[in-house]
Amino acid sequence: MSNNSQIVNLIENGNRYANSLTEYSRRKTITVNIGDLPMGSDYPIRVQSMTTIDTMDTLGSVEQTIRMIESGCEYVRITAPSVKEAQNLDNIRKELRTRGYSVPLIADIHFTPNAAELAARLVEKVRINPGNYADKKRFETIDYTEASYQAELDRIREKFLPLVKICKEYGTAMRIGTNHGSLSDRILSRYGDTPLGMVESALEFLRICEDENYHNIVLSMKASNTQVMVEAYRLLCKKLQEESLKPYPLHLGVTEAGEGEDGRIKSAVGIGTLLEDGLGDTVRVSLTEDPEFEAPVAKALIDRYTNRENKSKPIPKFYVRLDNTEHSTSNFDSPINPFQYFRRQTHEVANFGGHNVPRVIADYSKINVSEHEDLKPIGHFYLPLPDKWTMNDLGADYLYTGKNEAPYMLPMGLKQILDFEVWKGIENKQNSYPLLTLSTYLSAEEIHPTLNFVEVSLADWTDSLSEKLKIEKNVVLVIRTDNAHAMPELRRLFFELIEHKITCPVVILRQYPILAESDFQLFSATDCGGLLIDGLGDGILLALPEINEKSKLLTSAKSYNSTAFGILQAARTRMSKTEYISCPSCGRTLFDLQETTAMIRKRTEHLKGVKIGIMGCIVNGPGEMADADYGYVGVGKDKIALYRGQNVVKKSVHADNAVDELIEIIKEDGVWFEPVQQEVAFA
Repeated sequence: MSNNSQIVNLIENGNRYANSLTEYSRRKTITVNIGDLPMGSDYPIRVQSMTTIDTMDTLGSVEQTIRMIESGCEYVRITAPSVKEAQNLDNIRKELRTRGYSVPLIADIHFTPNAAELAARLVEKVRINPGNYADKKRFETIDYTEASYQAELDRIREKFLPLVKICKEYGTAMRIGTNHGSLSDRILSRYGDTPLGMVESALEFLRICEDENYHNIVLSMKASNTQVMVEAYRLLCKKLQEESLKPYPLHLGVTEAGEGEDGRIKSAVGIGTLLEDGLGDTVRVSLTEDPEFEAPVAKALIDRYTNRENKSKPIPKFYVRLDNTEHSTSNFDSPINPFQYFRRQTHEVANFGGHNVPRVIADYSKINVSEHEDLKPIGHFYLPLPDKWTMNDLGADYLYTGKNEAPYMLPMGLKQILDFEVWKGIENKQNSYPLLTLSTYLSAEEIHPTLNFVEVSLADWTDSLSEKLKIEKNVVLVIRTDNAHAMPELRRLFFELIEHKITCPVVILRQYPILAESDFQLFSATDCGGLLIDGLGDGILLALPEINEKSKLLTSAKSYNSTAFGILQAARTRMSKTEYISCPSCGRTLFDLQETTAMIRKRTEHLKGVKIGIMGCIVNGPGEMADADYGYVGVGKDKIALYRGQNVVKKSVHADNAVDELIEIIKEDGVWFEPVQQEVAFA
């Protein structure tokens, strides 16, 4: 089958998961009534968070809930690990109502159907996890026959049906919330550790609800791995259509996103990618921070889509050309499989494309690079005494200096990009490469023999450019847009390259007005991460804002460089630092998550590419750690279980010794190395 025929086959065989890939169009859903605050496509995207106080602490839970409401939280979730906590939800609810707060409360249930059945009579919504509502996880592989699998479904129905009937009687909403890390042994045995397994886990429970004519349901497909999370939500939307099930609202979230910059970037890569395509009706950003800090981040992500359709410029639909004719079926034409990660095929140009990791280009076009110290913000450090350069794990690969050539020899690990007219006039072109406009590229008589950067937008696309790019193998495209609907327009340009079989590498260029640092992280992570997560992109260039003061520009350069590397890590395309998969804490947590995460980070942050899960209780571990290499899980007061992957290595280590014991396990695997003592220049 030809490449074009494969594309048409993808289109015509139902890879649709959203209304459009070129126009902002929110997915149409049914309305779910949750107290006095309904959810669905007829209403704004809602903000949700979860308390971290012990549920038996009524006043503490009430005070924290009020802080969450005041920070912008519209739904508040509270854990109910047993019947006594479920019962106390009534006291929390009554105290909130007495104080004049009508926020809908959501009971978070794991393992305990009797707690769910009680909570459903007391609060506005119940969240159940299909991976552990009717199953106990033993990490067993089971060979099911059709009959034995059906018997399992009958068992689940018997256990789940009482909750469905109570919710229907009391008008209580339900979220069927699949988590990647807590799929049941039954699902794993049949579908594997896959997005399809996540979807089927939820659909087994949803079909029971449909049989009972109960539809007050929200669905979620949460994972710590952003690729898995995005693919699962897309596949869920496709499956709902295929089975003619109702279009239920979606709750979006990345589990165990972490803290600070990393947590915000990772959340935006996953959640923002889905919001761009109109998916999502409520959002929770899971940060290892106090819950009142989550709502403003979620709101910043959501607010980007207010009137997005009116702010956007039209994007041409994607057409597949067959036998010199254009083939188009809808606004959803796509040449990629949205349910499985494949990196776009590219040829190698210098160290771009091919099997190379995506590269980071630092923008210094507005900075006069006059001192060695100017390169510290992008990870390159000059050590005067030995007269040599060194770099950290976030050392930028290229430096774009625009019209200003650096006045000294750059470190060997850093190459310079200059505007073409300036590049032509410099004497030493070794490790210096030109950035050309489209018109200059099409007319230039002489360019660099091995590496040239050509800046283009979708509007620049022409047949002459297409033919030239097919022939010349020394070009890296730098793609840009000024469209408010930025990620879809850039994606549309990638589709054009794929359809024309053009394999040159592509750098994603994004520029924003002056933003708060958190907003910059969220927006750039959405725009760039949404492409990278689909295998589109071989580099990132985040252009500096329009600031005149050099010190502020250098501060921005450091933030932008760190953000670029953070996006690549969150999209799972370039691992440059230790990754911490830490849960956001809740009333089940058995130790101080923020303090413990900071302590583990301090001891292990030099272990580039290692993934460490830090889970407050057994509900969130080992399953919720998903693909972590090592795990630190609370199992009792001052008691920690340590994991290698999803296998427990030490079952009951005292918290005072647990970090040391964790490091010993890492050492046993030959992964550990001692951190290098940093020079003064690294400060």
